[in-house]
Amino acid sequence: MKQRNHAFDILCGICIVRMVTLHVMSFCGQDKQEWWLVVMQWSFFFMSFFFFKAGYFNKGTSSGTDLDYLRDRSRRLLIPYLTSGTIGAIVYFSFYPSLTERFGHFVEPLEWEHIWMRSSFYGNLPIWFLFSFFIVYMMVRYINKVRHLCWLTVLFPAVSYLVFRMGNQVPMSLGNVFIACYFFYLGRLWRWVMHRFAERTVAVASWAMTVAFVVLNLTLPGTYTMSQNLFTGSPVMAVVNATLALCGLAGILLTMHVRRIPLLCFIGEHSMVFFISHYPMLYFYKFVHLSYGRGIYHRTDDVLILLPVVFCLCAWLVPYVERVPWLSGRWHDSRRASATDAPRLG
Repeated sequence: MKQRNHAFDILCGICIVRMVTLHVMSFCGQDKQEWWLVVMQWSFFFMSFFFFKAGYFNKGTSSGTDLDYLRDRSRRLLIPYLTSGTIGAIVYFSFYPSLTERFGHFVEPLEWEHIWMRSSFYGNLPIWFLFSFFIVYMMVRYINKVRHLCWLTVLFPAVSYLVFRMGNQVPMSLGNVFIACYFFYLGRLWRWVMHRFAERTVAVASWAMTVAFVVLNLTLPGTYTMSQNLFTGSPVMAVVNATLALCGLAGILLTMHVRRIPLLCFIGEHSMVFFISHYPMLYFYKFVHLSYGRGIYHRTDDVLILLPVVFCLCAWLVPYVERVPWLSGRWHDSRRASATDAPRLG
């Protein structure tokens, strides 16, 4: 058997660690600290990595009928999206009576338009990603039906930027799916490069791209937040820098044939569990404390408590969640409509 290359497991693990840490910092009001803003500036591209990874491993989306493909993507993405969102909402709203009674009003604003303007759920906001991922897969299927149409996706970041400039007034917060398609096809292109050119050539190019990313991010900064379809700084450089970083880091780790880093690779290999589970835990912790009149905002000690507790609880949940297909997306009896690795977040 071919030895597993752990490059993408490592990058996926880094992405999950960054995401969970970001949410913990936000819950505890520490996300505006100068050192953390620097971390975010240099890691803004990691959410885009999941779409890049999906494109890299995708071998085609045109097999089977449209209905078979829709059913397959729905089972692997939409059902976990709905079920994990519902669990988050149950955790969230179960505190509504007690917190309303204690404070005279609920502690967070609730908006009806959230139902049709946001693809996230109250109690589990990050799962917008699963819905956007589903839409991207459907877009890719129909793009692939037209020869050479995929090359037009190089212009898709401009569409996301236009949506951003118009105030992101797109139902289900789908302004990010266009730039996500770009990263998906970037991953496919990079796989072609990895197979077309000698490993040493790819390694040299990857190091050059990584160095270029560092220089440009220092001199011409631009970042993109996919969850909000938010461009800051130069929008062109946000796309350029993300492209250089994704291809550069992936190329370096793939050509180095890095060894498995146990904890980081474990998180990357089971990223779906960490992804869908951590946010309801944070709300449970926050609302329990508020129920006793203690807030966690601007509390560094709660950051130090939450980080190890959330990661340990998610790791403990791995075997249990992965046995439940409507949470993990791992339907062992389903006929796959395409060769992808969607059960692990793309």
